[in-house]
Amino acid sequence: MGDGTMGLTARLGSFIAGTDAKEIPEEAFEHAKVAFMDWVAVTVAGKDDPLVKKLIAYADAMGGNAQATILGHNVKKSVSQAALINGSASHALDYDDTLASFLGHPSVTLFPSLLALAEWKGKSGAAFLSAYLIGLQVGITIAQCAGMEHYMAGWHGTSTIGHLASAAGCAWLLGLDEEKSTYALGIGATQASGLKRVFGTMCKPFHAGRSSQAGLMSALLAQEGFTSAEDALEGTQGFFQVLRGNGNEEPMDSLGKEWGVGDLSQKYHASCHATHSPLEATLSIVEKEKVALDQIAAIRVQSSQLALSAASKMEADTGLEGKFCIPYCVANALVTGETGNQAFTDEKVHDPGVRELMKKITVTVDPEMKTLESRVEMETGDGQTYSAFSDVLQEIPALERKREKVKSKYFDLCGPVIGKEKTGALADEILCMEGLATVRSFAESL
Repeated sequence: MGDGTMGLTARLGSFIAGTDAKEIPEEAFEHAKVAFMDWVAVTVAGKDDPLVKKLIAYADAMGGNAQATILGHNVKKSVSQAALINGSASHALDYDDTLASFLGHPSVTLFPSLLALAEWKGKSGAAFLSAYLIGLQVGITIAQCAGMEHYMAGWHGTSTIGHLASAAGCAWLLGLDEEKSTYALGIGATQASGLKRVFGTMCKPFHAGRSSQAGLMSALLAQEGFTSAEDALEGTQGFFQVLRGNGNEEPMDSLGKEWGVGDLSQKYHASCHATHSPLEATLSIVEKEKVALDQIAAIRVQSSQLALSAASKMEADTGLEGKFCIPYCVANALVTGETGNQAFTDEKVHDPGVRELMKKITVTVDPEMKTLESRVEMETGDGQTYSAFSDVLQEIPALERKREKVKSKYFDLCGPVIGKEKTGALADEILCMEGLATVRSFAESL
């Protein structure tokens, strides 16, 4: 390729084309299966969200070949539409996993396109999981090269990095060579967008679906010889320069040597991940100190600038806005004890008791705090002050414990929708996914 000097984009293309699934550690596949179980759970739970219905109506109007399953709707659409709809559904509840090194939510950008493509092309479960791990690692590497400056400039990393991760995973699943894999990244890079300004609206979950869809299209176009710049990421006026990325190439040295899937942080509260550390710290104080609700005089939350750039709302008028409002999340958890889907409805955010407690909660930035760190101080009416610190991105359980927690979440979300028996049968298939000759029957069963 080019003049023989391989730049960052081309090196990533070489990694995609040259990686043998046999080189990936077995434990990485175990983590990938847990991630997929979590993704299926949040997608099934989000399948009837209003934004999903609007996207299905749009797909109906556009028409197309019935190639891939829309989860939970007993219908197939084109692979492109399936990636968009399933991706948006999986992020609709904001209940999906986060990865700090990815600058966002990786699984909702990867699994939708890969599942649609694998169903359409009859790919095996092992190939499906391998494509996820390779796409994830490319996304991690690009995000680390971009740095936090990219996210803090206002770009939604789930969308911008997700375009590239999806393109990479789909390129591997299609078996593209080095040149075409590089082009797939370039085609994904030139489409990459997604503004944090739209958080709290239907556009945030749309970002996940759109990045998955765009990455799939990028790989399919590259397969047909559609060209792009071979230095689309690092070149002048390329991804890093235009979208405020550092372009640091040092993370490239770990490519293929480290697999970041073990650092995925699954959610156990149905709100923006930046609200989780304040929630965990607050709940730990109440549990440890046995503070009653009527004893609370004030709650002071300190979080990082990064966290508050995501969970930036101090008031909430809708359930969706409540997912990005730390005062609401904390107050609602204390008043109702609910932090799952049922906590984020238009009715719940106007609960008088919750509203009253929100008046006692202040949220400020601590410039010393990083990622999603948070410290909470709780003051009681008799003058006592208690404090607790949490960083949910560092408090990740070991694989066995994570599998247990995600499986419990999966049954809680899927059982009421598809029935306990089917939920259990699908769980068994997921945990043996690498043995499936094709994922088609699995996708169709949903």
